[in-house]
This record gives sequence, C-alpha cells and structure tokens, in this order.
Amino acid sequence: MKVRKLLSMVVVAAMSVGIIAGCGNSSDKSDSNAGTNSGSGIKGTVSTNGSTSMENVISSLIEAYNEKNPDVTITYDATGSGTGITAASEGTTDIGLSSRHLKEDEKGLTETVIALDGIAVIVNKNNKVDDLTLEQIADIATGKIKNWSEVGGEDSPITVIGREAGSGTRDGFESIVDVADSCVYDQELTSTGAVIAAVSANEYSIGYASLSAVSDEVSAIKVDGVECSEESVLDGTYKIQRPFAMITNDSTDLSNAAKSFMDFAKSEEVQDIITAAGAVPASKQS
Repeated sequence: MKVRKLLSMVVVAAMSVGIIAGCGNSSDKSDSNAGTNSGSGIKGTVSTNGSTSMENVISSLIEAYNEKNPDVTITYDATGSGTGITAASEGTTDIGLSSRHLKEDEKGLTETVIALDGIAVIVNKNNKVDDLTLEQIADIATGKIKNWSEVGGEDSPITVIGREAGSGTRDGFESIVDVADSCVYDQELTSTGAVIAAVSANEYSIGYASLSAVSDEVSAIKVDGVECSEESVLDGTYKIQRPFAMITNDSTDLSNAAKSFMDFAKSEEVQDIITAAGAVPASKQS
C-alpha cells in the first residue's frame, strides 16, 4: 500500500509539473504573438497616380507613413498630373496627384493641397545669365527672344526645353508666365528628370523644373531678382509657383487606409518630411 501511495504521489506531482509547464508555454506563446501586433491596426492597399514632380514628396510621405502603418501598401504610379486627375475621375486610382490646380471643367473632384512648389527656371551651369524678368522668360518661351546676347549672355541661339502637353509642370509654368498655347519648344520631354538632364547637357539651353527636383547638375536662375527657395515660395515673392495636390473623387468614399494616408499627408506632423523632399508644406501657411 505504501508503494502504491508513493507511486500515486509521484504521478500527481509529474502531472502538476506538466500542467504548470504547459501554462508557462501558453503564456510565452501569447506574449510572443502580442509582440507581432505592431502598427496602428489599419490595413489595406492605397493606389496613387499622377504628377512626376511630386515623386520626392510622395515617396517620402509613403515611407514615413509605412513606419507607423506597416500593414498598408501604398503604390505610386508616376504618369503626369493630367493622367492622375483622369484616373481619380474614372475611379481607377484612390488618390490622383496633381502639380496644378483643378480646372473649371474638371467637375466632381476635390483637391487637397499638401505642399507648394516653386517652378525653377533652369539653365546650364556654364551659362552666365543668372537673373531674368518674368517678361524676358515669356519672350524666350515664345521665341521673341532667340539669342542669349539679348539678355546679357553669350552670342548663341537659345534652346528651349520643356515638358509634354498635359504635364502639370508645363501647365503651371505656361499659366503663370502667361504663355499658354504660344510656347515654341525645341524639345518636349516626358519627365522632370529628362528636362534637367537635357539642360545639363546643352550649354545654351533653358528649361523649367520643380524646385523639389532641381539638382546640382543645373543652375536655377532668379526671377525678377528673387531666388526660387522655400522662403520665397511660402511668402509669395517668387512668382512661378504651384500647388502639390491630392485629387479625390467626390462620388467615391475613401477607404480607411486611403483616408488615413491623406490625413497624414496634410498634417503638421509631416512638415519636416515635405521640407526635406524639397517642397514647402502647405500646413505652414495656416
């Protein structure tokens, strides 16, 4: 009897250890699973489509947003402002991206300006001309001024390089300089990067590009004595500037993920991110 009693006590003790160990393992597993539930809890996919000039800004915003919301996938299709607006209108993208204001005939859409961008007038780094009036820029764009010597430069023909029809950068430049439908281009290129590269390769060329995209490859000249900078864009003294806007369809409700991303993009929280990307946060105006 004593042996049987002793064996029973051993079995009970062993079972107790197993139960305790099992409880310990369950707790460890629960803690491990809890550790994987990071982020805001928002999930989904958000598609954006449009302006190539907004690439630096939108890419930086996506990266920063995903640090807090890792379960949201955001795509960016750099097609140009016109295509992005059309995509928003047709419902083939969640958010259109435009580097110009909506036109009167673009109905049923809402624009949310998240940043301001100066359109820099750029020349080759070897060009001695560093300041032009808005009128001189217009005359060059329309072919009235054809030689650099007419504006204080060398005696060489001016090569005018711009964007393709439908580009938000082109629309912004031509509208502000008041040369819409009258520009005479030697080259019409399909991206901001291509314009910068072309001006960099041609000593006697002139073009325009988003401030956020201008690199050391070219020189951004003054316009009426004012440099193209964040400060001059924000205070309005630099005359050639435009919005960076998110375009949404009024007849379609945004998903929670898309709404969350838009709220993030227009918040004061992202001012430093937009500034680092080369644009001026619209939230700084308020």
